[in-house]
Amino acid sequence: MSIRKFYKNQEVFITGGSGFIGKATIEKLLRSCPNVGNIYVLMRSKKNRNPEERLRDILKSALYNRIRQENPQVLKKVIAIEGNCAELGLGIKPENLEKLRNVSIVIHSAASVRFDDALRDAIILNTRGTHELIKIAETLKNLKVFVHISTTYCNPDKQVVEEEVYPAFADWRTTIKLAETYNTETLNILNLKYSNNQPNTYTFTKGLSEQIINDYKNKLPLVIFRPSIVISSLIEPFPGWVDNFNGPIGLLVACGTGIMRTMYGDPDIVSDFVPVDIAVRALLMAAYDRAMEPHDINREDNDLKVINCATASVCPITTGQIIEYGKEIVKKNPFDKTLWVPGGSITRCPAWNFIRFITMHVFMAVLVDSALRFLNQKPFLLKVQRRIYMANLALHYFATTSWVFKNKNLIELDANVSDAERDIFGFMQYADTDQKEFLSSGLRGAKEFLLLEKPISSKRAIRRFKFLEGLQYFVKFISILLIARFIIRFIYTRYYMK
Repeated sequence: MSIRKFYKNQEVFITGGSGFIGKATIEKLLRSCPNVGNIYVLMRSKKNRNPEERLRDILKSALYNRIRQENPQVLKKVIAIEGNCAELGLGIKPENLEKLRNVSIVIHSAASVRFDDALRDAIILNTRGTHELIKIAETLKNLKVFVHISTTYCNPDKQVVEEEVYPAFADWRTTIKLAETYNTETLNILNLKYSNNQPNTYTFTKGLSEQIINDYKNKLPLVIFRPSIVISSLIEPFPGWVDNFNGPIGLLVACGTGIMRTMYGDPDIVSDFVPVDIAVRALLMAAYDRAMEPHDINREDNDLKVINCATASVCPITTGQIIEYGKEIVKKNPFDKTLWVPGGSITRCPAWNFIRFITMHVFMAVLVDSALRFLNQKPFLLKVQRRIYMANLALHYFATTSWVFKNKNLIELDANVSDAERDIFGFMQYADTDQKEFLSSGLRGAKEFLLLEKPISSKRAIRRFKFLEGLQYFVKFISILLIARFIIRFIYTRYYMK
């Protein structure tokens, strides 16, 4: 069976449909598999907007431009289901559960990806939310596949991560009971000890979620899909689409605007990231592949396939290279909101990073904010620098540690894509990507969708950038003169004034 024929008339239930991967998955299904059945999206009310209003706003975004031009009728297939992964039963009302009775494909994408979430909040959303969805999936008589989206970083203690489920750091049932029993403050005290010194609550609770999936592998047709860092699109629906500052794109935006000039990490570490459209292709292929395998609930040896959607082995690039490429790209296509000329570097020394942060980040932030106050404008840069510093603290473990993610199952998935559908669902062509051009399109997307600027710099932005370059040379020249004057005066006073 072809992949497109498999998805024909299949009803899909997606959690996390308002997230990065979720939105891209919906778009890909509607565009490449227009005969798909209804796509139900779990959404909660937020900021005085109900799920239907939020979904309507999402479907109006630039991501769905191609669909609106080519086949706008398919957008009616996307239906909001009110609920919340932080609630028991996902907060889904009985009448909405009835709508899901014919669902055959479940894609669990919802999760809090924040590294600084309180342990209790992360357990409730990431771990208990997975179990609550599993219990709903058990009631779906037509279920063909349940795809659990995890992360390659849920086993951070393993330097080589195979495509398998590793022993648990804790018992998931006990952990959920603890979160339901004790308050946030109590669990925060127990965090490091109970999580076995995991770098953050995200990796810990996502690892526990995999244990839930593993325990239900004999009852449901399950597959674990582990993407690495998911960033801007490579091809579909157009190059450069992005909706968050995560990963290399956020790093390059911070450096490109001149507000970030030092970072604690290892520049020689190979960064593992995957374009969102490549991840979605692999995800849909994984669902198809698992659904094609027989599943007998009476067997006790059903295999649980794990897929590491990691691409560093086929298209490697180091963090240092990303920074250098970024400097070249931004120089040709600067941001409208550039505050200073991009510069700086990554250092392996935490003390030197702290010194540079104080002198190059905090000092400049104080000067800029003081100038803004003088002009009766709201200061902001010191607050931004505080957030950057906290983000660096949260990411330092990942910026100084190297992992190897084995991806044999991923490569085999791509090999099973027929020639007729390779342009639609094949994903290993990413191996031939020009990383510099890919990052360039990602930064154009960041300018357009995150900073709300034109993707190509205006003449004003280019003139501003050149002015800042000249100002930087002038400041360096004056600094050298002052240092030279100090040295000369010191020598003259020391040796010739006696």
